[in-house]
Amino acid sequence: MPSDRAGADAGQFPLQEHAWRNSEDRYATLSMTLHWLMLALLLAVYGCIELRELYPKGSDPREALKTWHYMLGMSVLFVVWLRIAIIAMAGPKPPVRPEARPWQDLAATGMHLALYLLMIGMPLVGWIILSAEGKAVPFFVMQLPALVGENKELAGLAKEIHESAGTVGYWMIGLHAAASLFHHYIRRDNTLRRMLPWGH
Repeated sequence: MPSDRAGADAGQFPLQEHAWRNSEDRYATLSMTLHWLMLALLLAVYGCIELRELYPKGSDPREALKTWHYMLGMSVLFVVWLRIAIIAMAGPKPPVRPEARPWQDLAATGMHLALYLLMIGMPLVGWIILSAEGKAVPFFVMQLPALVGENKELAGLAKEIHESAGTVGYWMIGLHAAASLFHHYIRRDNTLRRMLPWGH
C-alpha cells in the first residue's frame, strides 16, 4: 500500500538523519559513537604505556604493550580527523539547558580546543620520535613512512615533549570528565545527556 510505505519512509528518515545530524537535544549518533570510541582509545593508549612498567625491559609483554601504544596512538590521530569532519557536517550543537554562564562556555571551548590539540599533537610527536630513532612506525598490518630522518637529538627532544604533554593530558581528561559530572549532578543541565546514546 503506497500510503503505508510513504508513512514508514517518513518515520525512518529522522532516525537516518540523526545518525549524522545533531538534533535539538542530542548530538548525532556518529558524533556520540566517535566521542566514546575516542575515550576508549585514549584509555587504552595510556593503559598500555603504564602497564609496560610491570614487565622487565626487553621482555615480550613489554614490547607488545609498547607496540599497541604506538598503533592505538596512531588510531587516535586518524579518528580525530574523522570526528572533526563529522562535527563539520552535523550542524549546530544542541544547546545547553538551562543556559550556561558565559565563563563556562568559554572554559568549555578552551578545554575542547586543548583536547583536540592533544589528540592531534601527541600522535604526531610520537610518530616523529619513532622516525627520528630510526625505528619502524607500526600500524596494524602496515608500517607508516618516517616523518623525519634519523636524528637522536630530535628524538630526545620530542620524547621529552611527548612525556610532558602526556602528563598534562591526564589532567585535561580528568578535568573534562569532572566538568561533565559537575554539569550533570550539580548544575543538573543537559551537558552530559546530549552525548549519551541512551535516555533523555
